[in-house]
Amino acid sequence: MSEQSLSFKRLNRRQWLVGAGAAALGLALFGLSPRANAEVRPLDAPRVAGTVGERYDGYAVTRGTVTPDITALVDKVNAERKALYAERAKTQGVSILDIGKIYAAEIIKSAPAGTWFLSESGQWAQK
Repeated sequence: MSEQSLSFKRLNRRQWLVGAGAAALGLALFGLSPRANAEVRPLDAPRVAGTVGERYDGYAVTRGTVTPDITALVDKVNAERKALYAERAKTQGVSILDIGKIYAAEIIKSAPAGTWFLSESGQWAQK
């Protein structure tokens, strides 16, 4: 078997592991766990109001002028996400950014209509 073929198989296995792990955790965090709903849902109102958006890397971001409470909420959520992404990245042997991008896809799916998303190119789009 060629070296290129082995690398391709390793990459596919790693991608599968990252995807499966992230999907399972994503479901637990963003849809199936009552605890997760209590932790994640506080962002729904500011998301719908347009004062909080979601980024391509799996982190929330404030939009425009916001109250200190909204800033503190975004900081808290991002700190929790960063800890989770770091743990998953270490387990899977990939970068935190890779994990964050996978979670971003789950966040987009579960976010309420009207949520703004910031792409990697810096463009905002609304769900």
